[in-house]
Amino acid sequence: MPEAPHLAVALVDAGWHPAAWREPDARPAELFTAGYWTDLVREAERGLLDLVTFEDSLAVQSTHRDRHDDRVDQVRGRLDAVLVAARVAPLTQHIGLVPTVVVPHTEPFHISKAIATLDFVSGGRAGVRVVATAWPHETAHVGRREFAEPFDAERFAETADYVDVVRRLWDSWEDDAEIRDVATGRFVDVDKLHYIDFEGRWFNVKGPSITPRPPQGQPVVAVLAHSTEPIRLAARTADVVFVTPRWTADIAPLLAEIRAEEAAAGRAEPLRVFADLVVFLGADRLARLNDVAGTEFTSDAAVFGGTASELADLVLEWHAAGVSGVRLRPGTLPHDLRAITGELVPELRRRNAFRSGYEESTLRGRLGLDRPANRYVTT
Repeated sequence: MPEAPHLAVALVDAGWHPAAWREPDARPAELFTAGYWTDLVREAERGLLDLVTFEDSLAVQSTHRDRHDDRVDQVRGRLDAVLVAARVAPLTQHIGLVPTVVVPHTEPFHISKAIATLDFVSGGRAGVRVVATAWPHETAHVGRREFAEPFDAERFAETADYVDVVRRLWDSWEDDAEIRDVATGRFVDVDKLHYIDFEGRWFNVKGPSITPRPPQGQPVVAVLAHSTEPIRLAARTADVVFVTPRWTADIAPLLAEIRAEEAAAGRAEPLRVFADLVVFLGADRLARLNDVAGTEFTSDAAVFGGTASELADLVLEWHAAGVSGVRLRPGTLPHDLRAITGELVPELRRRNAFRSGYEESTLRGRLGLDRPANRYVTT
């Protein structure tokens, strides 16, 4: 089979439409239960999707990007994405698990061991999407720091250092550092644990990690990029970049910018590029949901409404334009997720454009990423 597009699903609340929780098959009473998220990820795995991402934020959801609102007719509140992924991991077998982490208010040491732990409990299927924003209302919630601008260049420079620290901590144990020799009483070879001695403007981290090197060596790092600064961040630090073309014609210039930033960063392995798309599968569903919400749905990503066959056409068109795959944002859950797994995937398979089973055991392997060598190994 020729190279097929990768498919990811972005999970959030009851779906990406603000009226999704009011759908007949929605489960609003279960949004804060492990069973709800387990069912969604298992459904995605039944569809043989590459990975799921879990949205997160350190602020309560709002119709405004930069401040709270007073609405009571939309979902408010969410569980921690990393902990949800860790809960789901042992109940799934193949699908990649990529929670979101908000960088400016968290510590890289803590996140490095959290994602390393997720990689262990999932058997090598972990990733992390790093978010560089620092909105004032989010900052006030945490109460540790203040920022003049939520998207200034400093935030992205700090995020680059953050990811560097996380990656160094993942490498701070060599792969064979654990001996576990009962006869000699030696559990670990301390010569194979390394101080990272990172000193920068925002972080001074000695290391090593308290968690051994993850099964993938380096779990997958992802960035959502709408403009040059996050694209540059992805080129410097990530394995996967999510982009938001509106039309097929947008893809070529986006890829040109990504490849130029990769060259400037001197990276050897190209980013895997996923195009984001909000999907409503079924006749007139988007219009009906808009009527319920009392407002037209808008998104940072393109919005699709139509049949599974039409969506397959678009996925293959975008793939032919050069993206590695598509990250689908289901308008409502579970309806649009089930339509993706039960209608889109079979349609792509009929066109010989999607897998019939999982082969690779790790997320890096599935995305065609090499397992990186440990930077601290000298022999």
